[in-house]
Amino acid sequence: MSLITDSESLSSFCKKVAATSDFITVDTEFMRETTYWSELCLIQIAGEEEAAAIDVLSNNLDLSPILDLMRNVSITKVFHAARQDLEIFFRLMGEIPRPIFDTQIFSMVCGFGESVGYETLVRSLTKETIDKTARFTNWKQRPLSTQQISYALSDVTHLRVIYKRLLQMLAKNGRTDWVAQELEVLTNAQTYLMEPNESWRRLKHRLSRPRHLLILREVAAWRESEAQRRNIPRTHVLRDQALVEIATQAPRSEGALRALRGLKSGLPKTERLESLLAAIKRGAELPENMAPVLPDRPKKDASMEATRDLIKILLKHNSHEHGVAPKLIINADGIEKLISRDNDISEILSGWRYEIFGKHATKLLEGNLALGTNGKHIKLIDLGHLL
Repeated sequence: MSLITDSESLSSFCKKVAATSDFITVDTEFMRETTYWSELCLIQIAGEEEAAAIDVLSNNLDLSPILDLMRNVSITKVFHAARQDLEIFFRLMGEIPRPIFDTQIFSMVCGFGESVGYETLVRSLTKETIDKTARFTNWKQRPLSTQQISYALSDVTHLRVIYKRLLQMLAKNGRTDWVAQELEVLTNAQTYLMEPNESWRRLKHRLSRPRHLLILREVAAWRESEAQRRNIPRTHVLRDQALVEIATQAPRSEGALRALRGLKSGLPKTERLESLLAAIKRGAELPENMAPVLPDRPKKDASMEATRDLIKILLKHNSHEHGVAPKLIINADGIEKLISRDNDISEILSGWRYEIFGKHATKLLEGNLALGTNGKHIKLIDLGHLL
């Protein structure tokens, strides 16, 4: 067990790791229940030989050696489901660590399906199990117990084995480049900027009128800015349903706001109430041609539904056959473009995606491929020679 609580030990550890490893496995423990931004509590790092948990809550701990390690482009940083960890490092560093290897992403081209859990990879690739007893621990509480530290370190020590096994599998199947798009999103700073003006896109709603969408965008941006400024969860400012209700009712006074069912509890204080009303006013007065454009919804047509179902069955069959997660091949938007026949297939599926799915999808849509079953397995039946 190795817990680092002082700057000298941290500097020594990072220098040793940098000198002996061409990769590091990384994990973080944080709390986010009552804050907007993650509260970092612990960083775990392992190299080829060394492993340590760094107590970032220790007094006067200088994290510069860790950040230098993260900036070292000669060392691959290995994470599992890296997005939240990278968000933390982006806020610490102002940049994304590079190069990155995300075991959840690369496992999608190694037969493990979509969004495989860490526990599954540990069990499958290391033949060990994870002690879950410390999973929901309070990582802000000090001192940390031996059990907590052991649990935290196991995340990065198991990850070493998983990383090496996945590298072996990728060397055999030659699919390292197949996840380039996913890694590009993961390492793009725009992914972590939390732009208030884009926050409306995360809301579930049925609004379609331009005026409603304009107000929704403005009040959602107001909520996001408030949550960031005060470092509290979005829903502690206003609930999602309250935003939708404001967008449809467009209240222009404190009294009108208080009359809304979704705001009877949790109405902002006076100074924040004024800025909320100003956001509503902006949305109500902007020209309707400035309203955000919603993505097209799938057409509700019986024949299209049947075609969509067939394409999804083919996708599931082919992705399983090739050991690739379906969403890596084509997403829901791509499926809609495919069945609409409005786009050239090369614009939707190219390269390896066309080879393992696109050419069969084309034949299916042209009536030259049928799907059959022997009761247990799906079979592809080429009809071209029968026509």
